[in-house]
Amino acid sequence: MPAPDDTAEQIAALLDGIVRRQRRGSREGFKDSVTHGQFRVLRTLDRAGRALRLSELAAQLGIVPRSATSVVDDLETAGLVARHPDPNDRRATLVDLTPAGRQILTTLREKRRSVMATQLARLTPAEQETLAHLLHRLTED
Repeated sequence: MPAPDDTAEQIAALLDGIVRRQRRGSREGFKDSVTHGQFRVLRTLDRAGRALRLSELAAQLGIVPRSATSVVDDLETAGLVARHPDPNDRRATLVDLTPAGRQILTTLREKRRSVMATQLARLTPAEQETLAHLLHRLTED
């Protein structure tokens, strides 16, 4: 039986490999795909269901506002997000998804789901349920 530290390292390495394979597979066929950080911004805006202030977006992402600004700049240049003045505060700017941003997010999610389904096909339905249950337990706060 491996030592607990060895088991933890082995699990970490396996999860890293799965995530890398997932990201690589999800981006296949997208020559100008978004980065993982950009995907996180798009996903966060979508989940919010409304435009967010840059500071609010940064807080939800767990990054500093300057980093959020940089990612939003790139997404805005690509036409995937738009900035608008905050009607409640002239000094603040709101960021929201554009139709193109929503479309690429939908496409990337579908591709990601397909890649994961291919990986999960190696497992029986019972094994998939067990894996989902264990991952949920690991992500509980």
